[in-house]
Amino acid sequence: MQSEPINIVDHTSAHIMIVDDEPANLKLLEKMLNRQGYDNLTLIEDPREVMQAYERGVPDIVLLDLNMPHLDGFAVLELLKEKSGKALPPVLVLTAQQGYAHRLRALENGARDYLCKPFDRAELLARVRNLVEAQLFQKYMRDQNDVLEQMVRERMRELRHTRLQIVRRLGRAAEFRDNETGFHILRMSHTSVLLARALGWADEQCELLLHASPMHDVGKIGIPDRILLKPDKLDPEEWEIMKSHVTIGAHILDGDDSALLTLAREIALSHHEKWDGSGYPHGLAGEAIPLSCRIVALADVFDALTSERPYKRAWTVEASLEYLHEQSGQHFDPVLVGHFMQLLPQVLAIRTRFAEP
Repeated sequence: MQSEPINIVDHTSAHIMIVDDEPANLKLLEKMLNRQGYDNLTLIEDPREVMQAYERGVPDIVLLDLNMPHLDGFAVLELLKEKSGKALPPVLVLTAQQGYAHRLRALENGARDYLCKPFDRAELLARVRNLVEAQLFQKYMRDQNDVLEQMVRERMRELRHTRLQIVRRLGRAAEFRDNETGFHILRMSHTSVLLARALGWADEQCELLLHASPMHDVGKIGIPDRILLKPDKLDPEEWEIMKSHVTIGAHILDGDDSALLTLAREIALSHHEKWDGSGYPHGLAGEAIPLSCRIVALADVFDALTSERPYKRAWTVEASLEYLHEQSGQHFDPVLVGHFMQLLPQVLAIRTRFAEP
């Protein structure tokens, strides 16, 4: 036994606007529609009032006469089209004009249907019902699409939040393996964003950099403690192992094509490249080094120099700036060094904001 179809739209709830300069016609149409359960009607005798009424509440269907003073039906139809664009509700033209030219003009100008007076009552009601049900169903589907789009947006927001939390925890895991602190990560990442903004990066790019840069040393998770935590200078073999943290980090972050992890992988792999080509792992030089990596390298080194570690005392800001000047064009992108010097007050404000406890 087949179940009854679910009625997802109640056609009698439709808002119907009727425009006709003859009060008798309005009264007749009102009575006919009321008997069919339609009670949300807007009756307009003067076509000049159509747009005011339309702005108060967009109807689901318009029954429109053609021969009217002040504004004929074609002029009203044009006004409705200008106001609604593609969202024009269905217009059923009810007119005594039976000529082919009038019918064609009305349909070409946006009318959905055309019925000549005197009309058959049953035919009119059937056409009204068909147009109303189609319009209400379209509105229902638009509403459902809006709900689905909102659900998708919420789900994507949740996924981005989850991915971001995982990324942050990866960065924290690297901190636990190193002598660096979470405050160093905050200072370095915010300074990186400061430089990126000075270069004209968009807000979305800066947001990605803020969250991707803390993972620059995530590969240190794979470096043995005897090397990572060694207080003395590393021998050549140990140094080669230490340098492998960049490829380990890139491998950890590989396999996800999201913008965040793609940028994080890029930074993890190449933030130890140097402007003169003497860095690692690939000996990239100049603008062959991704800009994100050049930015992070400068922000990272400055903060490392001015921060105290178990194996060294903090450099003064003056000594650190002198080092940046010396390394401009060697370790660091000289253009970035110039921006860094101009932004020094903001850099120092970041240092104060995220100072070690």
